[in-house]
Amino acid sequence: MKIVAAGAEPKSVSHYLRPGTLQLGALPPLALYVHLPWCLKKCPYCDFNSHESSGDLPEARYLAALRADLEAALPLVWGRRVVSIFIGGGTPSLFSPAGIDQLIGDIRARLPLEPGLEITLEANPGTFERERFKAFRAAGVTRLSIGVQSFKDSALRALGRVHSADQARAAIAEARDNFDTFNIDLMYALPGQDLAALQADLDEALSWQPPHLSIYHLTVEPNTVFASRPPQALPDDDLASDMLDLITARTAAVGLQRYEVSAFARPGHRCGHNLNYWAFGDYLGIGAGAHGKLSFPHRVLRQVRWREPAAYMQQALAGKAVSNEHEVARRDLPFEYMLGALRLREGFELARYTERTGLPLSSVNAALAQAEAKGLIERDAATDTVRPTVRGFDFLSDLQAGFLPPQDPASHHGTGSAGPLTDGPPGG
Repeated sequence: MKIVAAGAEPKSVSHYLRPGTLQLGALPPLALYVHLPWCLKKCPYCDFNSHESSGDLPEARYLAALRADLEAALPLVWGRRVVSIFIGGGTPSLFSPAGIDQLIGDIRARLPLEPGLEITLEANPGTFERERFKAFRAAGVTRLSIGVQSFKDSALRALGRVHSADQARAAIAEARDNFDTFNIDLMYALPGQDLAALQADLDEALSWQPPHLSIYHLTVEPNTVFASRPPQALPDDDLASDMLDLITARTAAVGLQRYEVSAFARPGHRCGHNLNYWAFGDYLGIGAGAHGKLSFPHRVLRQVRWREPAAYMQQALAGKAVSNEHEVARRDLPFEYMLGALRLREGFELARYTERTGLPLSSVNAALAQAEAKGLIERDAATDTVRPTVRGFDFLSDLQAGFLPPQDPASHHGTGSAGPLTDGPPGG
């Protein structure tokens, strides 16, 4: 893996187009991720690049930095249409509707966009003001993702959330009135939560008839407040498993299909942006700490922007928004592909693996055979598709790990590197 030193001069596009060992037959769809890093308060479970706001946001300067970042990146994606935009954070709804309008206008002026593309904005009920979500819709946002997490005030306090259950209800009502599609984020396996409490949260969420629901298991991540001061009375593995069974049964009963490990949607309301992530599509990531993945005929490139907002703004305005980048090594590509593709209930076509990685099927045949022997995947010969079984979904980490490079699996980066992969904890 070759990593470009922090602050290195941007490379010309010819550098990325030089011959290499991979042979990508076609470039995948390209999405755009925009990171707005500020929030009202850092949640104790959050390991994303978010920063508590102190006073007024430097909105104008940050938008200028995003423009400069995008313009510097244009040669790498020249002529490619953007299929979706995801504005994540942090809490993007802290930005004014006028600021979001300017951001979307700046993007439209610089990139060719697919007609009617999905534009998602993450929103926190703690930033809710009546008519605010309507103004985001007028600015061009087509999809709102609302970080509710729970409808119980005591649970919200335990999670360090800044909003109340009533604020969550008001935000959902406003979103339902102004958007054709929206997402509700919930969490389960919360401190002291039992099946009855989860049932109450689920019942209330489903009563709003959301087109999309994302539900995440609360996990204690390194370098978070919860890592140093773990919450008490977390449900054990058996109870958490029972909770997941309840979630899948209740969502299926009301017509929400589990199309990804943590994502449930009605027909026509899947998150296109996240589907592109999971299918190993490309995404240009701009903003503080944003990750990106870009494909070229002979290589796959990952980039990371400067993490601290002040440093990012300074470097981006100087034309040096990228803090480091590396080409994904051949040995890492099978795992990187399977990390997303095996999260999908419908799996993936084997031909898509070759198309997106530039590698032959022989690079994964042995691992696929092992996974099939363990009952973790199944194959559909008619469509040449591989998909996780129910058991594979239950033991997804074990299934994905089967594709790690055998020489030194402990050195791999694990489940990170793609940037936001879900609504809230990655956009769904």
